[in-house]
Amino acid sequence: MAADLSGIVIAPPTGVQRAAGAYRKLRRWPLIPIFLLSLVLSAGIFAPLLAPHNPEKGELRDRNIPPAWSNGETAVKTVVEQVSINQRTTSVTLSDAREVDPNAQLGDRLEVFVRPAGSTKFLLGTDHLGRDVLSRVIYGARIALIVSIVTLGVGGTIGVVLGLAAGYYGGFVDEFLMRLVDIKLAIPLILIALVLVITLGQSLWIIVTVLCLFIWPRFARQVRGEVLQLKQMDYVSLAKVSGASTARILFIHIFPGTINTLIVVATLQVGIVILLESTLSFLGAGVPPPTPAWGSMVADGRDKLAGGVWWISTFPGIAIMLTVMSLNLFGDWLRDKLDPRLRQLE
Repeated sequence: MAADLSGIVIAPPTGVQRAAGAYRKLRRWPLIPIFLLSLVLSAGIFAPLLAPHNPEKGELRDRNIPPAWSNGETAVKTVVEQVSINQRTTSVTLSDAREVDPNAQLGDRLEVFVRPAGSTKFLLGTDHLGRDVLSRVIYGARIALIVSIVTLGVGGTIGVVLGLAAGYYGGFVDEFLMRLVDIKLAIPLILIALVLVITLGQSLWIIVTVLCLFIWPRFARQVRGEVLQLKQMDYVSLAKVSGASTARILFIHIFPGTINTLIVVATLQVGIVILLESTLSFLGAGVPPPTPAWGSMVADGRDKLAGGVWWISTFPGIAIMLTVMSLNLFGDWLRDKLDPRLRQLE
């Protein structure tokens, strides 16, 4: 005899239960990488609105100002008429002393700033030319986005087309294209970039061209592997029997099956492209100055780290690290979500 359940009332979920359910759903999303990538994307798009100063111009009197939260460093020095190179750490000229104390006299002992305190005018400090570090980091995000978008658009398209041709036709075409990929992967990217910069000069488009040559083999190999599986499917055989052209079979029937793989590969390659662009800029083979690029900013400050001017290199270095790490984590999450074999394990 069936039990009578008409008197049972299901209580609505409590606030704690709702919060726990929302937390379980949000936990499946890479919130921190998405947040960091949103900041980089916003900085790149709205750089003129977000940057407090011109990133390419500065005043020499504002050079090497530390971040806003840093306290100034003072020292007691003797007021003298002239200061030799060996006396800079212990003496100060009378004219400089009177900027601190109008009543200063020769022989006085005066406490002066060895390093100025931070200022809210420059939140992340300034570099050796008085340029605002925060503004340069923001505009550096724009350079990273431009290089990544153009490189993935051009290099990815070349790789997809060649990968489709290699996987579909097979035989000599496949062998020729894959050997071309092997040759390309064996050529050192940094060496090519340095040779081109020496012969043609620094240019953003030279860097984009080098990165496109570097990135297309990765797309070609991935797409070729997918096509070798997809062209054996029944719907592709039916399209051939129905008289569909080769171009229609490739781009209407086979290419959509590679999109999930391409999304994951492109996401992971963005981080590699940004890291390579920063490396080339660091070596002086990247974007020409005074255009702000994260790699060149790190290079500008490397010689000043021993003197305690750490912020010029540190903040663009942190930007590179967080951006590449976020892209890698986001790419791993996309791979898990778009791969049906991995979705079954959840």
